[in-house]
Amino acid sequence: MVKIASTFGRSGTHDFILLRAAAVVMAAYTIFLVVWLVCNPGFGYNEWITLYSHLSMKIFTLLTLTGLLIHGWIGIWQVLTDYVKKSLLRGVIQYIVVLALLVYWFTGLFVLWGI
Repeated sequence: MVKIASTFGRSGTHDFILLRAAAVVMAAYTIFLVVWLVCNPGFGYNEWITLYSHLSMKIFTLLTLTGLLIHGWIGIWQVLTDYVKKSLLRGVIQYIVVLALLVYWFTGLFVLWGI
């Protein structure tokens, strides 16, 4: 059996499940934020700090960022595999995108834990 090392879950089934789980987490986060914004119409800086200073919100945000990383990683691999036929170019583009995703994740981590 051939295993492709550049996929996140290493099989189509695992990638499918990871994408769906990440999408559920991101959708829940979006719904939570929309409801929070509707319930707090006159919010400002202090309300944002209060919201994001709770440990549960930090964990929820990091889970969402992780879901975004997984979603982006698998998505870029699928798109590049389908449309970029030159292996070297595909590898370079994938490397740049994955590096950017990791920078975004670590930036989110440092910003969240800085609150």
